[in-house]
Amino acid sequence: MLSIAQNAVSKVTSSVTNTVQHIEGELSLFTMSDHKILELIYTSHVHEDDSFDVDSLFLITENIIKRSNQIVDNIVQGTQVHVETIDEKPPKASFSSPLCTLKSIGCELCCKASGEEIAHKSTLSILNKLSTYSWEAKAVLALAAFALEYGEFWLLAQIHQSDLLAKSVAILRRVPILLKPADLQKRRQAVVELNTLIKTTLQVIECIFELEKLSAYDPKDVPALAIAMDHIPVDVYWSIITIVACATKVHLLTSDEDKPHDLSQYSQKIHFILNKLKIQLIICKKQIEEAETYRKLRKLFQTPAEVMEVFKALIFSKDNVQPIIDGSSNKTVTIDVLRRKYVLLFISNLDISDDDIAILRPVYEGIKREDKYKIVWIPIVEQWTDELRKKFEILRTKMPWYTVQYFSPVAGIRFIKEEWHFKGKPAVVVMNPQGKVENTNALHLIRVYGMKAFPFHKGIEDTIRNDKEWITPIVNDIHPSIQTWIKEEKYIFFYGGKDNEWIQQFTKKATAIANDPFIKELKINIELYCVGKSAKGGEDLGILGRFWSGIESLFFTNVNKQTDTVTKEVQKLLSYKNESGWAVLSKGSTVVVTGHGFTILKVLEDFERWKEFIKEKGFEVSFKAYHEKVIQTMKHCCRLDIPSVAGKVPETMKCPECPRTMETYVSYKCCHTDGPINAHH
Repeated sequence: MLSIAQNAVSKVTSSVTNTVQHIEGELSLFTMSDHKILELIYTSHVHEDDSFDVDSLFLITENIIKRSNQIVDNIVQGTQVHVETIDEKPPKASFSSPLCTLKSIGCELCCKASGEEIAHKSTLSILNKLSTYSWEAKAVLALAAFALEYGEFWLLAQIHQSDLLAKSVAILRRVPILLKPADLQKRRQAVVELNTLIKTTLQVIECIFELEKLSAYDPKDVPALAIAMDHIPVDVYWSIITIVACATKVHLLTSDEDKPHDLSQYSQKIHFILNKLKIQLIICKKQIEEAETYRKLRKLFQTPAEVMEVFKALIFSKDNVQPIIDGSSNKTVTIDVLRRKYVLLFISNLDISDDDIAILRPVYEGIKREDKYKIVWIPIVEQWTDELRKKFEILRTKMPWYTVQYFSPVAGIRFIKEEWHFKGKPAVVVMNPQGKVENTNALHLIRVYGMKAFPFHKGIEDTIRNDKEWITPIVNDIHPSIQTWIKEEKYIFFYGGKDNEWIQQFTKKATAIANDPFIKELKINIELYCVGKSAKGGEDLGILGRFWSGIESLFFTNVNKQTDTVTKEVQKLLSYKNESGWAVLSKGSTVVVTGHGFTILKVLEDFERWKEFIKEKGFEVSFKAYHEKVIQTMKHCCRLDIPSVAGKVPETMKCPECPRTMETYVSYKCCHTDGPINAHH
């Protein structure tokens, strides 16, 4: 066992020598990559010894550095700092100083000549001596060894004139050399800069310490911590090499020679590391706070008590409860207005359209007469800016309901994303007066059925849905003639597609059939409506967007009923959204056939082959029967595109046209239309 350890030490020593030669010959210390530094320092990291009381050593070291800085301020700068301003924490009573280890490190710090190569060699030697310690312990031990010398120096500087023993020791420690008025005046700036760099290095090691303590948390709760921890060894290297450089500077300041030793590069590097670590700590602590809020909210929603208390925990961090804005009066009110009410949480980012807001207006008008129901808009913004605040104000003025005006990230943002599957698209979460969630997203219901679906709890669609008339709530309001056609029980072709040529062919063939003398003789009335085409033939993206949003909402309200006939028909139509053509044939409000452009067009083209059956079986049955035949001969892939931002998506999906399970693909898309710039991916 001993021989293995000796071999390891021998290899490390050899590596240190080779490394120094490499540094001298090829590149500067400050241009060396982090990857290269990691390669060099990991050779000296054997394993971690967790038995060492690093916390107590850090407390003592911190006290020494802070007291020494105070003496520097008093002697060098003439600033009086009261003793009580330093918050000194005592170490454990059982703590025993690792004096021999500190002395051994001290040998690598004392009386070294200046230069990057020498500092690098000393740093690797220190890391070699501390090979069995954890990374934060290595940094603390190096700083403690420096503090032992630095603290003694400034203690002697403070008392050497009043204590004879201290005076003699101070002479041996070269204290009077630095404190000569002429030398002190000349070197004051250098001492101040050195003192500042030591303070910064202490802060870096303190941050490393804090990050290490956070490693007790579940990595899934603090994903940023893994990135920070991966870089700790390099940060420790720079902390130790800066300590080495500071020790050399102390040696030069107390010598008779006036040799320069510029610490500016070390200072820049250590300040950069400190800023990076502070940012990482902020991110990690934010993630921990989010995780704790998430757990608290999960528990709260399992045993809810009152909706206002649930709302408060969901939105506001700790005791920072803010009033909300009443959109009808434009005045702020306390969240008490939500107490014991049914609350509809309208959750969205700031990329919402007027159409998104308009969907909720009939609901607001329908419930405002009753004081039992309230709507509250919760804007989800990760990082507020002045521009986003302006955008918020514009949107807020369009909403007559309540609005959360809280320019900090929503406390329960993780809960909203993970439990309610919020991914960017607007959602309406329905909560009862006890704070129990009755629907994690009622917006699909509202979009399709409006106030007919009131009070929007999960499962209400089963009581209001008519299996054969599913298309009616989607198309009822897109053209004034449609309601008349539906009432008159006319046959209606709703159709559209990406291919204008297909649309023209379909229009021509369907119009010909509608005007066919045989059809006229049987008093069969057929109307055509091309979805997304204006009367002048141009595209109406507003109607097209509302139509497909309605179909998507209808799909999501039925997504868990994949064997259901309506679900299959809706799913089938949604799968045609990006195809060259599609068509739905209805008789009044009853859907007859939903088909792909190719198959429906083939039925129209073959009209002469099946029209003879119309007299006996009727137009509806004859069309449907021939379409079934065509489907058997014209196979095509069925593709269903569901936006990832739409909410909870089923893991598996049955094909609407055959009994198989559909394959899953990931695709990315931008159509440069239909709303805000960031709305489509």
